[in-house]
Amino acid sequence: MTEQTERHDTHSSSAGRAADGAEDHARRPGGAPNGGETIAGVRASDIEPYIGLRYLSKLFRLMALILLLVLVAEIVAGFLRQGTAAIATLLGEVSRLVVLAGLLWGAGDLAILLIDVGHDVRAARILLSRQLAHHLGDHHAAQPAAPRASASSDRESAAARDSG
Repeated sequence: MTEQTERHDTHSSSAGRAADGAEDHARRPGGAPNGGETIAGVRASDIEPYIGLRYLSKLFRLMALILLLVLVAEIVAGFLRQGTAAIATLLGEVSRLVVLAGLLWGAGDLAILLIDVGHDVRAARILLSRQLAHHLGDHHAAQPAAPRASASSDRESAAARDSG
């Protein structure tokens, strides 16, 4: 328990707490934030980070960098073996590898964009649930506490009035 307290004292900024959120989440009882409790109107899955998409983004970017290294190695090997006669062949290979590396880098950026979209959806869901809870709280507070008759008894009394 003291380790968690010390950890929270050392990471007083919100960025530090956000980076350690997944680690804290795994160590807390029940796997839920705030020591097993849930925040009102917020599911535990809405607080978890998008770890998989970040790794996917890094993987795509790493593959793009590896392709660029392969491109440099191919250019060097082509000039060493064939000299200037390799220029025609290398131009096609260069354009193909640069386009593929660009597509992989773009896929990594799209994964980051999906993370941002997911954060926006989570925020909208949390905001909507809080607004709904606030609205329902106001709505129930405004209603009188008297019990309301059921719909079937209302129909029976209306039928009795019509027949009599």
